[in-house]
Amino acid sequence: MKSHAPATARNREPILAALRRLLPADARVLEVGSGTGEHAAFFSAAMPAWTWQPTDPSPAALASIDAHRRTARATGLLPAVALDARSAGWPPGPFDAVFSANVIHIAPWSVCVGLLDGASRVLAPGGLLLLYGPFRFDGVFLAASNAAFDARLRAEDPEWGVRDVAELAREARARGFAAPLRTELPANNHLLAFRREDARSARGGAPDGLVSRAPRPGSSVG
Repeated sequence: MKSHAPATARNREPILAALRRLLPADARVLEVGSGTGEHAAFFSAAMPAWTWQPTDPSPAALASIDAHRRTARATGLLPAVALDARSAGWPPGPFDAVFSANVIHIAPWSVCVGLLDGASRVLAPGGLLLLYGPFRFDGVFLAASNAAFDARLRAEDPEWGVRDVAELAREARARGFAAPLRTELPANNHLLAFRREDARSARGGAPDGLVSRAPRPGSSVG
C-alpha cells in the first residue's frame, strides 16, 4: 500500500537538481532508508538511465516503495530490499552513490556509524555518500527552526537529534572519505556530499573537518 510524506513533494525538485549536478547520467545509486518510496520513484522517472536500489528496514515501508515502483514507469528503479544500515548485509556494490534523506536525525548515532561503514564498503573509488536533511555546523544551528526541531527530537528520544557536520566529517574521514561538499536547499536543509577517496585523491584534498560549499541550485552561492 502506498504511503505519502507531504514534505517529499516540496523538496524533491531541488534535491533532484543537486543530484543531477553531482552524479553521472548513468549512475548506480543505493538509497538507505527510502521510507515511502516517493523520492526513489520520482528520481528514477526523471533520470531513466539511473539504476536506483531502494532499501528500508520497515516492512510497511518496503511495501510502499514497491507500490510506488509499480506505477512509476521507471525502468531503473529496482525492487526494494530490506536493510538496517548497521548490518553487514548491504547489497553488493560498487555503487556510484549512497543516498540517504531524513534518516540520521531520527535514528541512533549507531545508524550514522553503520551508514558510514556500509558506504565505505560498497562505494566505488570516487563514489559519493549523499546525506540530506537538517544539520548543525560546528555546534551552531543556522536556523532557529532547526534548533527547535532538534529539541523536539531529543525530547522524543535522547538518541535522536540533528547531527553536526564536523562530527560526521571526522567519522567519515576515518573511513576514507574527503571533507563534504555542502549544497544549501530549501527549508533550512542541506545535501552533504562525502567523496570516497582512492589512493591518489587521499594524498590531497581539503583538511580534515573542512566543509566546502557547492552552489545552491538556481543560485550563485559559492
